[in-house]
Amino acid sequence: MELIFLFLFIIFIVGILLFDLLIIGRESHVISFREAALWCLVWISLALLFYFFLRWKGEIIHGINSAEGLIEYKNDYGPDLALVGENYIENLRIYRKYISVNYLTGYMIEETLSLDNLFVILMILTGFSVSNRNYKKVLFWGILGAVVLRSVFIFAGAALIHRFEWVLLIFGAFLVYTGIRYMLKRGKKHKDINKHFLFRFLSSNFRIYPRFVSNRFWIVKEGKFYLTPLFIVLILIEFTDLIFAADSIPAIFSVTRDPFIVFFSNIFAIIGLRSLFFFLASMHDRFRFLKYGISVLLIFVGVKLLLKDFIHEWGYQSVYSLYIIVIIISLSIGLSLLFPARKESG
Repeated sequence: MELIFLFLFIIFIVGILLFDLLIIGRESHVISFREAALWCLVWISLALLFYFFLRWKGEIIHGINSAEGLIEYKNDYGPDLALVGENYIENLRIYRKYISVNYLTGYMIEETLSLDNLFVILMILTGFSVSNRNYKKVLFWGILGAVVLRSVFIFAGAALIHRFEWVLLIFGAFLVYTGIRYMLKRGKKHKDINKHFLFRFLSSNFRIYPRFVSNRFWIVKEGKFYLTPLFIVLILIEFTDLIFAADSIPAIFSVTRDPFIVFFSNIFAIIGLRSLFFFLASMHDRFRFLKYGISVLLIFVGVKLLLKDFIHEWGYQSVYSLYIIVIIISLSIGLSLLFPARKESG
């Protein structure tokens, strides 16, 4: 049942993405603020609808139809799932609330951590002087590739955690380290894209055409195959997403060990990134405290993983993570709006 649901979910998501690319956006064009805002609303609405689906019919994902199924789920994925007695109906309600809250929390973590990824993508696109008309195609294939790569990452990570639970402690320490390093590096300029090792590797091992050719990723000229600069941009974006996934996926595993909930929350977050990119591209300098918020968020989920064996004994509940994340991000955005960066004179 799990694999069938997963397959249908992927078909649904890919179908919407293809509809957007081939029907609505079949011609390359500059994405307007209005179009970006509309698609942001579509993806956020779908993510929230999925939350309500989990809230009322979440047992469908794992094919749970008995008390034994709930106990099996608890043993496999939910050591902190607080089932009560032998009342199947009440325990089913608890289970639904548990996975829906975990999904929403994971979605918010991934969406938040992806914000900085958007700004790095913007840097790559502007660094290579990619035409605004080609942004949509590059981001479409970049996100589709990210779906595949993250799927492998998530389920491989879940299998590793299931076999070696102590891996969570490594994830936790890594997230705390990343959060502290990210905060200390704030304000440093990004490295020149042309000096990126991946760019140098591709340039030295493949024929690179010296200029963009419309929105094409490769061309054949005089019988020779060439990659275009647009393809290099796509590879750099994929590589960047893989680096950010190393932070965000362990962060979601701090919320739940259920690989399916991690997958659903992750995918709903990243498929909305393209629309969010166009929505935020014109205002990315306004939220100057957001990087501090992201750093605090990484440290928080890291500490949560390190203390996983103790926090629930102290009365900690999964929904508390959702509240803390909302507070961190709201404060970051609110402080950025209240105390905007001073414009340099001259």
